[in-house]
Amino acid sequence: MLRVLHCVAAFVVVSLCFAGVRAVAQNSVEDFYRGKQITLVVGYGPGGGYDITARLVARYLGKFIPGNPTVVVQNMPGAGSMRAANALYVNEPKDGTVIALIARDMPLMGLLGNNPNVQFDPRKFSWIGSSSSYANDSYVLVLGPKASVKSIEEARRPDAAPLVLGGTGEGATDGDVRKILRDTIGIRIKQVLGYTDTPSIVLAVERGELDGRTFDYSFVKTSRPQWLKPDSGYHILVQFARRTRHPDLPDVPTARELAVDAAARELVVFAETPLLTMARPFVAPPGVPQDRLQALRSAFDAAHRDPAFLAEGEKLGVDISPVTANDVVRALDDMSHASPRVFDYMKGLMGGGKGG
Repeated sequence: MLRVLHCVAAFVVVSLCFAGVRAVAQNSVEDFYRGKQITLVVGYGPGGGYDITARLVARYLGKFIPGNPTVVVQNMPGAGSMRAANALYVNEPKDGTVIALIARDMPLMGLLGNNPNVQFDPRKFSWIGSSSSYANDSYVLVLGPKASVKSIEEARRPDAAPLVLGGTGEGATDGDVRKILRDTIGIRIKQVLGYTDTPSIVLAVERGELDGRTFDYSFVKTSRPQWLKPDSGYHILVQFARRTRHPDLPDVPTARELAVDAAARELVVFAETPLLTMARPFVAPPGVPQDRLQALRSAFDAAHRDPAFLAEGEKLGVDISPVTANDVVRALDDMSHASPRVFDYMKGLMGGGKGG
């Protein structure tokens, strides 16, 4: 009996010690963040889907971080968010006061390692999570009224004129996905890259300077609902990052359906991984103290369960289907083990080779 009492006493002491350690860690994080400001860097200009998501998260994140710091958004457009990713990795403080929302293709670019402008290793970033897994969204190729083709059948004809499509830069989703579509479903394209942000590309499409562009469907529904009207003259040609057709778009085929052969379909599936696992990836620099990183991750997860956050996201048309930091890390590991053929293709695509 005495031995049992000793064991119980020891268990209580150990439990109290662990509780004390947790309390000290909590107090340490709270003391650090109290009265401070967290800068949330967005790799794109104001008004686009990334910016809208970042500002939504910024309004709620501080509520769930011990010490309740304010969170302010800073736009840092450039090279499809590579400028922001490089700055976060190299220059920004590594104390948990600067985080970022970068393009979903940036981690893949870092894994490929063939772009001399990339200054980061995605496996060393301190991942926070993703606001979206694309569960309720789709990446759609939208053509304007002045485009020469009106259907996927017309676009796949050998004599069809190339579709003139705008984008922000090499390595960004809006540049690379279209080249993947060209090589896997058989449409001809001409890229016009270098636009600052999504709003400038929208205006170019509406003025007829571009035939179209790939957009998040949620962005189109929210920002350009008139494009979706039957008599608008706008057409959605294909859906990307969808295992099945989006419920709103039952007549628009997916890239997986249209892939010309099994090898093309394998490539589509691999290329869709960033969208399906890290469509809106939030990240901190490498080396953030573990207790602060855990606080950021917990706050991110809690914010995405907050009823007010979810209601505002629905009102804004933002796809809220969150992915945890651990899931993002697992996806990076899966991508790093892709077949050599797929990896070689992606290196050529993002290095200006086959996909140039």
